[in-house]
Amino acid sequence: MPNQQAQQPTATPSPATITPELLKQHSITTDEYARIEAALGRVPSLTELGIFSVMWSEHCSYKSSRVHLKRLPTKSDRVVQGPGENAGIIDVGDGWACAFKIESHNHPSYIEPYQGAATGVGGILRDIFTMNARPFAVMDSLRFGPLDEAEPDEALRRKNHQIATGVVHGVAGYGNCFGVPNLGGETRFETCYSGNPLLNAFALGLVKIDEIFYAKAVGVGNPVIYVGAKTGRDGIHGATMASEEFTEGSEQKRPNVQMGDPFMEKLLLEACLEAMATGAVLGIQDMGAAGLTCSTCEMGARGGLGLTVELDRVPQRETGMTSYEIMLSESQERMLLVADKDRAVEVLDVFSKWGLDASIVGEVTAEPRMRITQRGVLVADIPNQSLTDDAPVYHRPVGDWKAPVPVDPPAHVVELLKQPRDYAGDLKTLLASANISSKHWVYEQYDSMVQTNTVQGPGGEAGVMRIKGTGGAPVVATKQGVAELVAASTPEGVAALHAERPAKGDRGIAMALAGNGRWTYLDPKLGAMHAVAEAARKVACTGATPVAATNCLNFGNPEKPEIMAQLSNAIDGIAEACVALGTPVTGGNVSLYNETKGVGIYPTPVLGIVGIIDDVTKSVPASFRKAGDAVLFLSAFRGVGRKAEQDMGSTDFAKSVLGELWGAPPVLDLQEEAALHKALVALAEKGLLASAGDLSDGGCAVAFAKACFPRELGVRISMQLGSDDSFAVTERLFSEIGSSVIASADPAKIEEIQAVLKAHPAVWSFRLGDVTNGNFEILINDKAVIDEPVKALKSVWAEAMEAQLADEVVTA
Repeated sequence: MPNQQAQQPTATPSPATITPELLKQHSITTDEYARIEAALGRVPSLTELGIFSVMWSEHCSYKSSRVHLKRLPTKSDRVVQGPGENAGIIDVGDGWACAFKIESHNHPSYIEPYQGAATGVGGILRDIFTMNARPFAVMDSLRFGPLDEAEPDEALRRKNHQIATGVVHGVAGYGNCFGVPNLGGETRFETCYSGNPLLNAFALGLVKIDEIFYAKAVGVGNPVIYVGAKTGRDGIHGATMASEEFTEGSEQKRPNVQMGDPFMEKLLLEACLEAMATGAVLGIQDMGAAGLTCSTCEMGARGGLGLTVELDRVPQRETGMTSYEIMLSESQERMLLVADKDRAVEVLDVFSKWGLDASIVGEVTAEPRMRITQRGVLVADIPNQSLTDDAPVYHRPVGDWKAPVPVDPPAHVVELLKQPRDYAGDLKTLLASANISSKHWVYEQYDSMVQTNTVQGPGGEAGVMRIKGTGGAPVVATKQGVAELVAASTPEGVAALHAERPAKGDRGIAMALAGNGRWTYLDPKLGAMHAVAEAARKVACTGATPVAATNCLNFGNPEKPEIMAQLSNAIDGIAEACVALGTPVTGGNVSLYNETKGVGIYPTPVLGIVGIIDDVTKSVPASFRKAGDAVLFLSAFRGVGRKAEQDMGSTDFAKSVLGELWGAPPVLDLQEEAALHKALVALAEKGLLASAGDLSDGGCAVAFAKACFPRELGVRISMQLGSDDSFAVTERLFSEIGSSVIASADPAKIEEIQAVLKAHPAVWSFRLGDVTNGNFEILINDKAVIDEPVKALKSVWAEAMEAQLADEVVTA
């Protein structure tokens, strides 16, 4: 055990020479420094100043967003663990729970794209298995600047290519080597991300509901054990760097970006799970942002206890590291454990078996303080609460939100939309556009089938995974399910339960990410509501019931009232949507200061929605299955208050075809949206749908086309309009309303579909046409407005992104 006298010397840490320049280097304001002195009752040491700077950074403390995040709903019958732990956890039935979370690694992905993305994946995976959940799936939400002339600055365009390829390779390189399936996600391009890309990584894992671990210290005198990779100088002040705007010279912050090793992380995963299974581990925390600092003080704070750490015992890969460097390093693949003092050797033996460093570096103490020594000298002695609960909380000024662009279309656009249009040409333009074109170049680099649980992978609406071994009689809501299992504890009871509920396939989990920064820019509250609704709709399209959410809030500089207006309104929108759709927020991440040289990104809330499907064999794919099926429009959208001329300005048609931006996102009624989800789940449960796909980017014409492409099927659609003027046709083909789905079904089942929908009166269906083996045809008022070979359209859609990337290679 560590030497007790060395752990708690009586001398106070040597004070640093505090200067305005030193405080600026640590992003600590004058007022914050005064609070530090008050918390300590003295001048801090340099190590203590560094510890406060990372723990009070925006990235770690949420000091600008915490007051607003309290408005999010966080509870339901399924929520086992809400915000405040490494990951949120929900009960998915049959004795299983899933841990899931989304986090950002935006700034590192700009400075060093490959490693920034790779370590973003590594960090979110550790958040999952810290809870004793084996990682089950990952997804990612990516935002880049344009790869084509939409970014007029050639140097920036080349940088965008470098960032996009580096980030995708980093995500693939880490996830593939670690051995977790990537189910896709979303990739979008806008000029505002040229100087500030976004990498939001989502991960989900499975854990037995009675085997969950938490990140808190317990038991005075229990040993604190450092495990995993050695500590180096990479990632020092990474959390502080992630809490600042980019300025000239930001690329020089490469030392702030951690270096990842997925093979080491795989060993760490197996060793941690094995160690936890022994029962000798009492608490465990990932060393993520702020490294050893964060894990030490947060474990102590959660347990109401203290931790002492002797830095001489910390495994180090570089010589001469100072206490400041060791405490602030964000080297990857490391964990901090608290073990039973009588069983510590069991834990050490497990990590030795897996070839990993494991060292007892301290112990749990009764006084709730973080005490750090090096070479027998006390270098930091800080109350835990001052670093966590007492961190600054700012009620930053929230400006009055004002529409950033005109609500009505410009006069020249009005005139243009009155003119006859080449609708087939418009469709091809959309299919080749950055946000709609195929992202197979991205997701085909990911291993989506490892672990052999994948039911639906990248390219569809949502990822779907089976939980093997959960087939049989379904178990519903937790309390009822437990009561049924107790009642069925006799052979007769089991037989009766199975007779009442027939055998089924394995239970499944569906997951989707969504977020439209352009819509949130146009209307922060409504745009954020749409993000929740779209992600939940994608999950419901598979037949799964959306049950919980995680979010990643990517915004600009919170010191600007207009940015706080965006953030506050977006949080209100998320809260309202999550309540209405029954998807409480179990955790997430806030990423602020996403600005470069004073220019911010679109406000970009990304929502991850998780859903449960009782029988995964009934999951519904997104694309058409066979010729002869009927094409249906399923919708709860009533459009009350809608002005089509205005919401067309927020569409990809306006952006990609017209090169314009005006208006607002389409209206959204959350009760209509919730009704659609319930109807989709009911139809899937009865096996009535052959496919279901969200109507979103590009409108129904794009939705029809993308449903045709996987099997190169054709479609013949016929729609009637009260007017066949150019705008009416354009609006019908390319508007992006919510609460609507394009589905297909066996014509013989349409009557049964209508019968099911009688129990969901808010939802209506209409047969639009048929799946064929011919061309892609759309008729308006019995006149063909689009008639194109499917292969030709697919080629336009499939080759656009790769062509842009190849062009950069040729011209570089």
